[in-house]
Amino acid sequence: MKPMVAIIGRPNVGKSSFFNYLVGRRVSIVENTPGVTRDRIYEDIEWAGRTFTLVDMGGLEPESTDTILVQMRRQAEFALDLADVIIFMVDVKDGLTAADADIATMLRKVNKPVVTVVNKVDTRGEPPPEVYEFYNLGMGDFFCISSAHGLGLGEVLDEVSKYFPPEDETDEEKETIHVAVIGKPNAGKSSLINKILGEERVIVSNIPGTTRDAIDTYFEANDKRYCFIDTAGMRKRGKVTDDIERYSVMRSLSAVDRSDVTILVVDANEGISEQDSKIAGYAHDAGKAFIIVVNKWDLIEKDTNTMKRFTEDVYNELPFMTYAPVVFVSALTGQRVKKVFELVDYVCDQAAFRVPTGMLNDVLDEAKAVAQPPSDKGRRLKIFYMTQVKVKPPTFCIFCNSQKLFHFSYQRYIENQLRKNFGFEGTPIVFKIIEKSEEK
Repeated sequence: MKPMVAIIGRPNVGKSSFFNYLVGRRVSIVENTPGVTRDRIYEDIEWAGRTFTLVDMGGLEPESTDTILVQMRRQAEFALDLADVIIFMVDVKDGLTAADADIATMLRKVNKPVVTVVNKVDTRGEPPPEVYEFYNLGMGDFFCISSAHGLGLGEVLDEVSKYFPPEDETDEEKETIHVAVIGKPNAGKSSLINKILGEERVIVSNIPGTTRDAIDTYFEANDKRYCFIDTAGMRKRGKVTDDIERYSVMRSLSAVDRSDVTILVVDANEGISEQDSKIAGYAHDAGKAFIIVVNKWDLIEKDTNTMKRFTEDVYNELPFMTYAPVVFVSALTGQRVKKVFELVDYVCDQAAFRVPTGMLNDVLDEAKAVAQPPSDKGRRLKIFYMTQVKVKPPTFCIFCNSQKLFHFSYQRYIENQLRKNFGFEGTPIVFKIIEKSEEK
């Protein structure tokens, strides 16, 4: 496993700016609003020949009783347990505060190496006199840096890397299955992830918009490695009012782009909304394996046909996604949550399935015999053969005499025959229609 380095400190001391500078792109949201980063954000960094995982934490306010801030403190405790090295960041412009002293007291009780950095020292040369008061923290020597200008960061990373455990050359990196969890605000995305993982890795609150970043959470089970990406809930464009939320929507779409499997979480009380349909459409167009999770099923009054009717309603609202399995869960009680985890493996395997060309063309010949290809003005569509050229999503080249004659309805028919014979459940299928003359 790669070493893990956690950044900890009060709100607004510059942790996210430090994180983004090292990553080389804007991953953590940076705003002057304290508490913008609420969950843990993970990113791999390479330094001096070693790759390690950097974790950006929400700002800590040790004495706060605010619900969100209390959970942020619990998130920090989880990260401190997992981290190999801790970067403790303070702000020279604010000076030494009581909250800094409280965090230092907490860190002294943790049996982990701590590298203290004083941020916002924006000039080179001798540090300003006010930095010396941070010796009162009792954390030993510290480094003066400027996250905004990239000053002093190399020295910090050199110091951090001294504490990395020896590199195990026999430890082969497992392939990671990335799972993006998307949906409207307050549908239960974070609760679902926590229940799957068996611990509170992401902050849960009934306040819509609690999750603002796309949060990567790594998990190993059955000798496989997973990365669950908890995304900010995406609202209608007209309701996206501030810059922070606009960044969050961009992160959510980016999370879908880098996922292997996308899970759409739907609130059972509300059903599929127009916004759910747009989110699903984005994932479908991106060719992602897909699972529809109907959450809060424990709150629904049921009879023997309730689940069947709801499934029909889901497919009526998402007619382009009838291939996606629908599972009804309660993230609160854990009902059928295990089934979601099993489906992640299943649809991922389906998306990576490759069919031999001979078997493909046997199915194609049978399909043409059952339903003759369409014709127009005396000219009939002739399909010569097909072959699979790609997986994730399964992509097929079909060679025919005319693209215009190959109507969408007949493509759908061929797709249905492929699904009937080979499965491909939970994944879109892509056709590339290539026109070829009969002589060739």
